[in-house]
Amino acid sequence: MSTPPAPPAPPATEHDFPFGTLADAIERVLRDPSVTVLERSVHPLAGAHQVLALMPAHDRQLAIVKVITYTPDAARYQRPLIQGEVLVFDVASGSPVARLDGAQVTAQRTAAVSLLAARQLAPAREGPLLIVGAGVQGRSHLLALAQEFDLREVYIHSRSVASAQKLATLAQSIGLRAVCVDAPDAVQALCPLVVTATPAQAVVLRGPVHPQAFVMAVGAFTPAMREIDPALCRWFDAHGRIVLDSAAARAEAGDLLQAGVDLQRCSTLQDVLLRPTRAQQGPVLFKSCGWAGWDLACAHHAIDAQSRSGTTPPPA
Repeated sequence: MSTPPAPPAPPATEHDFPFGTLADAIERVLRDPSVTVLERSVHPLAGAHQVLALMPAHDRQLAIVKVITYTPDAARYQRPLIQGEVLVFDVASGSPVARLDGAQVTAQRTAAVSLLAARQLAPAREGPLLIVGAGVQGRSHLLALAQEFDLREVYIHSRSVASAQKLATLAQSIGLRAVCVDAPDAVQALCPLVVTATPAQAVVLRGPVHPQAFVMAVGAFTPAMREIDPALCRWFDAHGRIVLDSAAARAEAGDLLQAGVDLQRCSTLQDVLLRPTRAQQGPVLFKSCGWAGWDLACAHHAIDAQSRSGTTPPPA
C-alpha cells in the first residue's frame, strides 16, 4: 500500500486566527431562530473506531454540509485525525459558494465554542491551564484561550512526548510559561481551566480537580467514547454543573452516558445564552460533541472575512 502524501503545513496566520470573532459568530447562530440543524449521520468504516460523518445545517442565507472522516490511526499514514470538507451553498440561488477545509473548520470552531462557553461559565479565567492531548484541538484551544484570557502558565500532557514539547514551544512563543507533565493528576487540582482533547479511547482525567474548575471535554463525540472518569462526571453533576454544547449531545456524550448522568437535566450552551441566570460559582464540566450549527457559523465567518478583504471564496 502506498503512503499518502503528507498534509500541507498549517497556515502562517494560525497564531492570529480571530477565535473571539468566530465565537461571536457562533453566538449569533445560537440566537437566530431561522437556524435548522439536521441530525448528524455517523457511519462506521472498516477501521477500528473509524467513521464517516455527514453534518447538514442551514439558515435564511446559507446551507452547509460537512463531510468528514475520523480515523484514530491516521498518524500512521501521516494524515490528520479528521479529514474532509464543508460545502457551502447560497440559499436564495441554490448555488455553491465556498468549499472549506473540514479539518481546519473543526479545529477552529470547536475551540471557539469552548471559548464562548468559557466566557459565560468559567468561574476563574486566569489559569493555569491544563491541556490533555497535544494534537490539533489542544493547539487550537491553547491559542483561543490565550487570545482572550489572562493566561500566564500552561501544563501539557500527551501520550507523545514530542507532541507535548511541540505544543509547549508554541505556548512559549506566545509568552506563556509551559511545563510538560507525565500525568494530569500531578497538576489538575491546581488548574481552574482544563481541556481534554484526545482520541477518547481511554479515561485521561480523574478527580480531584480544582474547586472552581472549568473543564472543556472535547474528544469524545459518540456513546462509546470517553475521556472523563465516570466518578468525576457524577461529581460534577452532584457538586457543580454540566453544560452540553447542544441538545444533540444528549445522545452522543459518551463520557456522561457511561457515567449514568441524566442528560435531560443538563443545560445546553444555547440555554445559557437565551435564558441567563445569576453567575454561579463552583466547578463546571462543558461537554462538547460537535454540531453542524458551529460549521454554519464558520461558513458565515469565512465568507464575511473574505468579503471584507475583497477576496473570493474557494470555488465549490
